Amino acid sequence: MSALKIINVYRRKITKNLFVVNSNKQRKYETISDSKQIKKILIVRPNHRLGNQLLITPLLQEVIKQFPESKIDLFLKGNAGEIIFKNYTEVNKIIALPKKHFEQLFKYLGCWFYLKRQKYDLVINPMKNSSSGTIATKITNSKNKFFGVLNEIETIEKISDFTHMAKKPVYTLWEELKLVGIHLENKEMPKINIKLDSNELAAGKKKLTEITDTAKEIICIFTFATNDKCYSKEWWAEFYEKLKTEFKNYTIIEILPVENVSQIDFIAPSFYSKDVREIASVIANTKLFIGADSGMMHLSSATDTTTIGLFSVTNLNTYQPYWKNNFGIETNNKSMAEIIEKIKTAI
Repeated sequence: MSALKIINVYRRKITKNLFVVNSNKQRKYETISDSKQIKKILIVRPNHRLGNQLLITPLLQEVIKQFPESKIDLFLKGNAGEIIFKNYTEVNKIIALPKKHFEQLFKYLGCWFYLKRQKYDLVINPMKNSSSGTIATKITNSKNKFFGVLNEIETIEKISDFTHMAKKPVYTLWEELKLVGIHLENKEMPKINIKLDSNELAAGKKKLTEITDTAKEIICIFTFATNDKCYSKEWWAEFYEKLKTEFKNYTIIEILPVENVSQIDFIAPSFYSKDVREIASVIANTKLFIGADSGMMHLSSATDTTTIGLFSVTNLNTYQPYWKNNFGIETNNKSMAEIIEKIKTAI
């Protein structure tokens, strides 16, 4: 392990012990008699991963719904935020920590100093176990601070899907709004949404015609994932052959990862791009997406394409795609035939 990685491990341990453990004591609320009082909001999610930033889009949509006249800043990490939230016109500013903060120390410190100088009416930290998120919430000047801390045991008993990473921040927001005097009716969980516009969708459709024959509806697969979430080449080879047999009336293409690798050795028509929104626009023009738990799976679920996630390691209830026909399949105890039959229910 490099010296920088070692320093980072200790940094996380120290900040977690200093801030996260005591976050229950850091709640700060004032009664809000009218949502129009809230003019400026900060949402804190300093994590650079594509999937983790996509997973806060339901929270952002709910904040926009509840405070339609407010300006919203996002405190993030890395460059993904500018891409993901491009079409969220309600977002006023993205404050992004550099992904490699030791290599860009002045920019890293500048983000924190900028945050310290700002004043907000509401700060929302959707992830209570994020040390950086808790610190950002703590140091920011605001009358109301939501640290994302609830009695989870009681909440889980009342809400069966509370543990889902996209839904939990919204459920928590609803509960914390009650504490400041805002009682909501007709609550509806928003979907993960990258908000593709008509030009992007048209461009994605055109890209598909360059990849394969679009006379048939298209199933796209994503065969990659990080570390032990990635299924073996042998597994994918068998799965791909089964798909071709069982879905003869569909065209199957492969969406490639940034690493430009394929667990089926590129034998299917494939699409490669480093442009996240371009990838999303291609997926959005297909009928069905199938892939392991990954940022690409969440990107697919951020479109209107039916998305099926394959889970063998991570918790299905925490990360599975949701909305309409989307779902996850726990594959460890299922035969290939059982997985295929489950997929058939989606289309």
